[in-house]
Amino acid sequence: MGSTFFACQESADPVVKLDTQVEIVFGGKIDLNNLLNYEGQAKPAYILQDNTNTNPITNEGATLGRVLFYDVNLSVDNTISCGHCHKQQFAFGDTALASSGVNGFTGRHSMRLVNSRFSLEQRFFWDERAINLEAQTTQPVRDHKEMGFSGTGGDPSMTDLIAKLQSIGYYQELFAFVYGDATVTEERIQKSLSQFVRSIQSFDTKYDAGRASAMNNMAPFLNFTTQENQGKQLFSAPPVFDPNGIRLGGGLGCQGCHRAPEFDIDPGSRNNGVIGTIGSLAQDLNVTRSPSLRDFVRLDGTLISPAMHDGSLKTMEAVIAHYNAITDNPNLDPRLRPAGKPQQLQMTVQEKEALIAFLKTLTGSAIYTDERWSNPFN
Repeated sequence: MGSTFFACQESADPVVKLDTQVEIVFGGKIDLNNLLNYEGQAKPAYILQDNTNTNPITNEGATLGRVLFYDVNLSVDNTISCGHCHKQQFAFGDTALASSGVNGFTGRHSMRLVNSRFSLEQRFFWDERAINLEAQTTQPVRDHKEMGFSGTGGDPSMTDLIAKLQSIGYYQELFAFVYGDATVTEERIQKSLSQFVRSIQSFDTKYDAGRASAMNNMAPFLNFTTQENQGKQLFSAPPVFDPNGIRLGGGLGCQGCHRAPEFDIDPGSRNNGVIGTIGSLAQDLNVTRSPSLRDFVRLDGTLISPAMHDGSLKTMEAVIAHYNAITDNPNLDPRLRPAGKPQQLQMTVQEKEALIAFLKTLTGSAIYTDERWSNPFN
């Protein structure tokens, strides 16, 4: 096996193996003898949630996953990759309301993938229809609108995709490198893609710098401003409601569903009050999952991508307004319906500003530029 793998998406068999480095237009390279570090990434000691299960991250598997994630060959017309809807510069989300696919647009807003590993919730997609990340990874490939290998209505099937990838030289090399033989299977695709996605992590934040030296999440962080500490307290502490669901005092209760320090979603969460459907008046009551709140807000306070499954909330002010006065629905989370009434938080301007200040501390920097998670075909 050559020491350096070169890939160029402009040819039918885009693999070149040479002992010396050469320039390839539209191409990229991966040195199989000097892999980037995926398996040895440090995580803070206070991060305890992990949905890895029986598919631990390896440098080899995540490297293959990176190539698969960015390869347009996984779509029927060679135009769409996973990275098309999950962009590194947006914390692996999308600024578009609905992401474009080979036959239309996604039915829900593309979820950010940052820190997908660090969640007690095993299920994926907004409606939790995938039992784990492995099952999630190839569902967009099998979707008629997204990547087109649905096997229905004249679409080619997953078997056709496997044959397609099996014929590509760099996959023959990479699958043999990772699994010991060049056989491409859906399970191997799922395992490698999952390893890559789980490797995408963000812990270089102001929050993590403060949490590392604090006794717990509720203690004041020495590196925080007074406003940021106030916002953290509001986020973490439960509210006190009257019998009509009107907040009398206490915190805002965000922690009840978005649990620090991972800021993952509680697996028991129900709908958060947003029931819109992109491009339709139909109600979508089945959304009960959300991505981590890490890298949700830019340092200037603007959203990295539209919020919620329907992308309906474009600003942090809109997100806060939504939770400030919840509208009821049959699947609403009970924590948003205190005493059987939709919550009315009655936040002050100062509380809103403090909450935004705190959420900004959850945003890092490396995730947006780290080579490990970048497009190898560039």
